[in-house]
Amino acid sequence: MPQGRLLWQPESGYVRRTNMHAYAKWLESRGLGFDSYDEIWKWSVEDLEGFWGSIWKYFELADADYPVLAERKMPGARWFEGSEVNFAERVFHKHREGVAIIAKSEKRSERTLTWQELEKKVGALAASLKEMGVGQGDRVAAYLPNAPEAVVALLACASIGAIWSCCSPDFGAPAVVDRFSQIQPKVLIATDGYGYGGKWFDRTEAVAAISGSLPTLKKVVGVAARSTSNPLPGSVSWDDAVAGAARPEFESLPFDHPLWILYSSGTTGLPKPIVHGHGGILVELSKAVSLHSDIREQDRFFWFTTTGWMMWNYLVGGLLHGASLVLYNGSPSYPDLDALWDLVDRTETAYMGGSAPYFASCAKAGLQPKSSRGLKKLRGIGSTGSPLSPETFEWAYAGVKENLWLASMSGGTDVCTAFVGGSPTLPVYSGEIQCRCLGAKVEAYDESGAPVVGQVGELVVTEPLPSMPLYLWGDSDGSRYAESYFAMYPGVWRHGDWIEITRRGTCIIFGRSDATIKRLGVRIGTSEIYRAVEAVPEVSDSLAVDLPGEGGSGRLVLFVALAKGEKLDQELEAKIRAKVRSDLSPRYVPDEIIEAPSVPRTLNGKKLEVPTKRVLMGEDPSKVVNRDSVADPASMDFYAGLAGKVGRRAA
Repeated sequence: MPQGRLLWQPESGYVRRTNMHAYAKWLESRGLGFDSYDEIWKWSVEDLEGFWGSIWKYFELADADYPVLAERKMPGARWFEGSEVNFAERVFHKHREGVAIIAKSEKRSERTLTWQELEKKVGALAASLKEMGVGQGDRVAAYLPNAPEAVVALLACASIGAIWSCCSPDFGAPAVVDRFSQIQPKVLIATDGYGYGGKWFDRTEAVAAISGSLPTLKKVVGVAARSTSNPLPGSVSWDDAVAGAARPEFESLPFDHPLWILYSSGTTGLPKPIVHGHGGILVELSKAVSLHSDIREQDRFFWFTTTGWMMWNYLVGGLLHGASLVLYNGSPSYPDLDALWDLVDRTETAYMGGSAPYFASCAKAGLQPKSSRGLKKLRGIGSTGSPLSPETFEWAYAGVKENLWLASMSGGTDVCTAFVGGSPTLPVYSGEIQCRCLGAKVEAYDESGAPVVGQVGELVVTEPLPSMPLYLWGDSDGSRYAESYFAMYPGVWRHGDWIEITRRGTCIIFGRSDATIKRLGVRIGTSEIYRAVEAVPEVSDSLAVDLPGEGGSGRLVLFVALAKGEKLDQELEAKIRAKVRSDLSPRYVPDEIIEAPSVPRTLNGKKLEVPTKRVLMGEDPSKVVNRDSVADPASMDFYAGLAGKVGRRAA
């Protein structure tokens, strides 16, 4: 399929109904008229005070004006000094009727919470947390699935100024302890188990191991997913914790008061505890969810995610705009790949989000959601987690809906948002992200550190964003923070991805820059190789690594996980090589192709390219990869067994 083919152009009537258009008209009424999105973007990254001040006023985030950017530097930018905000208060600042949350899981029938019920439970849990001794700055940890209880708990913590931190129950106990032991929580809210793929996974032993490893815990609150109302011995039951009648009382908090702690993948060491503030997240998600995802009041907003992925936090941001959240807890392919599309249709979802691998699986399976469903309310799809291939773009319009806004986006846990993403006012081109997001001064740097257009470079951000981390928990001198993001380019955020900014302003992500493949002086992102290889029907997944060969020359080794019943023989090898040769270049034809049982991925589904390369080069797996942060810890064993045996073979 051709990259850059025009797939969708919003009609003028569609554009006029979007939040982005309404914001542009609001700017115009204040003497700031722009003729295009690109003009608004340029203004937003050059006049940071003007742009972020406009977001503050447009979304009415506070009654008074404050200095927008007291210090314009990275790291250490100071935003809206003197202001006081509260994320949870903004969720409930308007009286809203109707449903706030629709929740479905494999093991429970569909549940709903009205706005009034949500507010009542938040107030009751906040009062219970206070009775347990939780106050401003105390940490509350959660081991919960994507369910209403997690949303209630986050908002209850935010309302009183406690700091929220959550792991999904598919994390093993050691991985959870690695995270929570760094932040010393006072309360743990935990589930007894979860359903996935038609099976029940009991987590009572894991909860016991986690709580026993956190000496700072004062209380455990037990959430029953299947069993009794008090599934965890010695815990306070969830039902009791939310049984009170207290209304939420929202603490007024400084702009940079910590809201939550998210974690890096932790595949090569202890995960980084990333601290975001109430104000920074409030400003960013006001902009991103409303303008870039076009979420409107009373929309049904669904993103397939777990609580261990920052897209869950992004999804909760829909409440800021009066949307109803659609939560799903379970496998996206149980009982089949139609499960999520059935949910989207039944709930009349307006905007659906998921990971690129999920949509690629639907495309590869030849799914045709539009053939048996109305999908009448669905107007937009969001994709992130990895680059979305042109073939999957094409499938969305052929298999889901012709009149559809497809927004691929890329950002990260580090900022809890996207740097590059969608705008409902712009056309969609196959394989390309529509734009750089407002306020995000994203550039592609060449090897000399100069910005380039129309060629691949390092993704950098050259101006501060309000949702950049306040700090990393426990990093008292800021050295770990600086090393993580600013070591290569002092004062400039290096994100670690390859990006091309096209001459028409769209963006293409090519994968991690530390996993690049270089041949005869030309570098290529691994995503391009995966696009070609995984288009072969017999291949279900793949992993490419560039290993040192004899005499220092690099050798490209391709691992392929095959579809059920397939076998890697000479014919299939030739087919894969021919596909890479025709789609990319003869220089990227792999030197070796090896059949693998699976591809190692993080708990959030990202391929472990660099750790796998280091293991193959003979490094100790226990020092390279934290097994508890790998979705299938045993998947790395196959590669460890090949250490020193690949990459040096004769061609």
